[in-house]
Parts: sequence; C-alpha cells; structure tokens
Amino acid sequence: MTQAAPAGTAPDETRTGLFFALGAYGLWGFLPGYFKLVDTVAPEIVVAQRIVWSLLFVGLFLMVMRRTREIGEIAREPRLVGFLCVSAGLIAVNWLVFVWAVEHEKVLDVSLGYFINPLVSILVGLVVLREKLSPLQGVAVGLATVGVALQAVLLGGLPWVSLCLAFSFAGYGYVRKITPVRATPGLWMETVLLMPLAGGYLLLQGMSGVDIFRLGTPTVFAALAGLGIVTALPLILFSAAARRLPMVLIGLMQYIAPSLHFVAAVFIWHEPLRPATLATFGFIWLALGVFSFDSWRRWKARASSV
Repeated sequence: MTQAAPAGTAPDETRTGLFFALGAYGLWGFLPGYFKLVDTVAPEIVVAQRIVWSLLFVGLFLMVMRRTREIGEIAREPRLVGFLCVSAGLIAVNWLVFVWAVEHEKVLDVSLGYFINPLVSILVGLVVLREKLSPLQGVAVGLATVGVALQAVLLGGLPWVSLCLAFSFAGYGYVRKITPVRATPGLWMETVLLMPLAGGYLLLQGMSGVDIFRLGTPTVFAALAGLGIVTALPLILFSAAARRLPMVLIGLMQYIAPSLHFVAAVFIWHEPLRPATLATFGFIWLALGVFSFDSWRRWKARASSV
C-alpha cells in the first residue's frame, strides 16, 4: 500500500499532492451525477459493466506504465489472492448498493454513508485490531451512534443504504490495508477475480435479449464504456496524493466527496431533507468535527516529537 510522505515534504510536492487529492475527491464527489447518465440500466448490469470496463482500462494503464510485472508477483502469492478475493467481494457489494441508491434517488443516504465511514473504520480497528479508543474518539463514535439511532426511531428504520456503504467500504479499506499490494494492480486483480461473475451475468442477459450495451443509445453506451475511467482515475490520483501528503490531511479531505453528494442531492436533485435526516447529519457532522480535531492533535503531537 502507498504511504504518505513525511511531515518534511517539500512545498512543491505538497502542492502537487493537494491538486491530486482534490482531483480524486472531486471526481468521487461527482460520481453520483455520472451514474445518473446510466440510470435507465439495471444496477446489476451497470456494476457488471463497471467490472469489465475497469479490467480493460486498468490493464491498459498498467501496460502503458510497464507495471504488468506487479500482476505476476501478486498472482504467485496465494495469500494475497485470497485477501483480494475478500476485498473484491466487499467492493462489489459497495458498488451495487451505490448504483442502486443513485438510481432510486437516495443520494442523501450515499452522502451519510461516506460521512459515517471514518467512524466505522474506528470500530473496525477496535474490534479487529483490538485498538483502544481515545476519549475523543469515544465521544465521536457515541455521537454518530446517537445520530443513526435517532433516524431509526423517527423514520422507523435504520438507514441501511448508508450503513451498508459505510461498513462495506470500511471493511474493504481494512482488507486492502493488510494486503501488501499497490492500489492499481490490486484493483486490476479484483476485477479479474470478479470477471467470471460479471462476464457470465452479462452473457446470460445478452442471450435473453437484453440490450446490455445500449448500442441504440450512444450517450448511455459512452457512459457505460467510461465506467473504467471514472473507477480507476480517482484511485490513481489518490495514490499519487497519498505519496505526497500526511495521512491526517488526506483524512480531512475525504469529507469533500460526501459534502458534494449532499449538496447535489439537496440542491440539484431536490431529494427531501426531512428534519430527522437533518438531525442525523448534524450528529454525524459534530462527531466528525470531534474526530478530526483529535486526529489533528495527535498528528501535531507526533510531528513535534520527531
């Protein structure tokens, strides 16, 4: 996995890293708008095509960058392939729920899920890695729990889309963290592992008469063909940013994407922002404020001790 640059990174490198990070999170933030272009296609077909086109685009990128040797190194390690099977399953679930939510006008739930994600990652560390919560982290998790519980009580159910996105992506992040492969070849191997399911499903749909590529609608076909680019490009930019920026800064910038989701859902697609939903967001935002302050304080303490 890529590591962040140390605190003493040169200003030019830091500036470049900020541009890469803004590009990555900006693209992720506008991703719901992109999937609106294919909302006439069933979510499972969109995800299957995302896998196919990502495999082609990422494979081409690795060939151009002369990094195909990394694929062979991964394939020769059954342990790495096993971990990537797990991460592939988690990201496939995440993609499917994301596309379903966008097509069913639940982008606010998507936004909430990715706001919750950093706090779920804390819980993963607590349960899986037996890490200890700092007092402020405990406060942040408590506030988030109150926010989710409030929505469950007032709206009569848990925000399952948000929780599914948050837990699947946090789980994906944990598995990739403990899997020593770089981001882009790792993504390519994940798409290879998912290809039998995706390709088989598309083949069955095509044989049953479904126009899976929407060749009669050029704009939809072009959007489907571009899924490989919109999947891989933000990841490539993020990897470049992570090599140049401290992780605390990367962590603070991750809120750009769900913030863009929130703004687009409310002001562009006019999804209803109920008082209960707004209250939930309020608790989550407060929790993230506490969490971000604690992360920043810890980073400053480490930097001053070096």
